[in-house]
Amino acid sequence: MIASFKIYNQLFLRLLLILVVFGVVFFLLQKELIYTAIFIGLLIICLVIELYIYLKNAFQFYDKTIQAILQNDFSADFSKHKSHVNYKSLFKLYDTLKNKQNEHVSKDIIYRSILNNIETGILILQKEENDWNIFLMNDYFSSHFEVPKVSKWHYLKNQFPSLCTLIEEQNFSEIKTSLQIRVNQEDTQTFVMQSSRTKTYNQEYYVVLLDSIQKVVEKKEKEAWINLMKVISHELLNSLTPIRSLSQNLKELVEQESFSNEDLEDMKQSVQTMLNRSNHLQQFVESYRKLAMLPTPQKEKIELTEIVNNGLEIMRPLFKKEKIEVQNTIDFKHWFSVDKLQIEQVLINLLTNSIYALADKTNKKIILAAETKNKRLFLSITDTGNGVDPEIEDKIFLPFFTTRKEGAGIGLTLSKNIIEAHGGYLSYQNKDDKTTFMICLMD
Repeated sequence: MIASFKIYNQLFLRLLLILVVFGVVFFLLQKELIYTAIFIGLLIICLVIELYIYLKNAFQFYDKTIQAILQNDFSADFSKHKSHVNYKSLFKLYDTLKNKQNEHVSKDIIYRSILNNIETGILILQKEENDWNIFLMNDYFSSHFEVPKVSKWHYLKNQFPSLCTLIEEQNFSEIKTSLQIRVNQEDTQTFVMQSSRTKTYNQEYYVVLLDSIQKVVEKKEKEAWINLMKVISHELLNSLTPIRSLSQNLKELVEQESFSNEDLEDMKQSVQTMLNRSNHLQQFVESYRKLAMLPTPQKEKIELTEIVNNGLEIMRPLFKKEKIEVQNTIDFKHWFSVDKLQIEQVLINLLTNSIYALADKTNKKIILAAETKNKRLFLSITDTGNGVDPEIEDKIFLPFFTTRKEGAGIGLTLSKNIIEAHGGYLSYQNKDDKTTFMICLMD
């Protein structure tokens, strides 16, 4: 019965019993019953000893359970313990923390499994006082760079000096750079390195990511090919499907013994439609050939304002027709080596895009500007048009992608290819209701 009482109830009963027995001893001594009093006194001593053992066991059990919690040792099972009722709250706390620990371990296993299956070198350092220790090194990092999964920074530095020296030189700050690393005793490869530093729950971590530029390029090329094939297959199906349908219709008409005027009219329309779609397919293939067989630039020294003025002169009738104000702010002479016809084509393409973007605007303005910086020429074309929709920002340079019904979708792609063939780049940005295409060329 007493075993089902709470600890404090059991302690109270023991103390009460000792006091009662002590009172009995005092009463017996008053009655001069010495021997009986001595016997009862011995009983008091036994009760005190039992109380000591009880308290000792109780506190030892509490201490043992709390130590297990502090050391994250949740291997014990107290559900069948004989004193389970007495320690109900303690066991509830233990079980709650045990479940959280198991959940944490499960998540940790899943996260590590994910990181170990990523084909990117991942290294996470944890700061302890003034030293850094290895918190996590994924399998790709260890196997690709042939580095054992060590736990101390100085061990890693002995195995991977090129990376560790760079990190130490930058004082474990955030880094984004390229790094030459020799892999598997082969020629050196270039890796993109990104690192970041973060704090959480009074712990400081340093995360390092290493990506092979070759893999990055292959991934981008794969994505580009997938997008290109989607566009090509879409365009081909749009032409081949109606041609196939019309061919079947013509076959049925030809198999008739006689033709009515209505049948002949259907045949004429079908043939004309097939011819139109065939012409469209031919133009599509020609556009693709133009992109795929871009000739090598025939560079010559030419003055900047001359090539810009030539492009503006070609487009002047369209500017006048669309009532577009053109501001050419380039007021300095600059000689550079380019293919005159190809750069003029780029200017025409970009100006044509601006004209299209200004079609529904009341304030129609195109601004041309240029500057030289760090041995580079930056030529910008800005318009006050609709800008580029964020949803299609990553598609505007894709071959055959266009938002114009009459467009072929090769203008920007061709322009980008031409500028890159000159060793430069073509970019754009939307800002303050204006769209700017920027041409960057080396002097």
